[in-house]
Amino acid sequence: MGVNGSDYCMRMDNDHMPGAMLSAVTTTVYLDMRRRGFDVRALRYEDLIARPLDMCRVVLEFCHLPVSLVERAVKAFEMDSQSNSLFAKSLIGRFKEPEMTREGDVKAKLNEILKKYRVPLIGEPGIIEGTLTCS
Repeated sequence: MGVNGSDYCMRMDNDHMPGAMLSAVTTTVYLDMRRRGFDVRALRYEDLIARPLDMCRVVLEFCHLPVSLVERAVKAFEMDSQSNSLFAKSLIGRFKEPEMTREGDVKAKLNEILKKYRVPLIGEPGIIEGTLTCS
């Protein structure tokens, strides 16, 4: 991904660490691309789920595509894009979501890592520079 891997070398000592690291790496790369002048934009999953029609319209407008495709775009989310992979909804849905426990203060440890990379912390809105919104 074009990052110095040693910057992200740390012990994965809880079930949340891989996701936090993936988020930190991708967000850092995204913000770096914006600083270098690329017109890339973020999109919050929460916004897309809460207001799929509005958010799809915003994305289509940003991409200079016809907004007449908005209903087809929303319908596409009903499909499992990973249906023929190990990440299919039917397979992933069997796993229990790991709980955030007080054991070892996992949340504090994850937030410490996220803070190091200057990305939104757990419990914060998670809106970063260039985030597309429908409001």
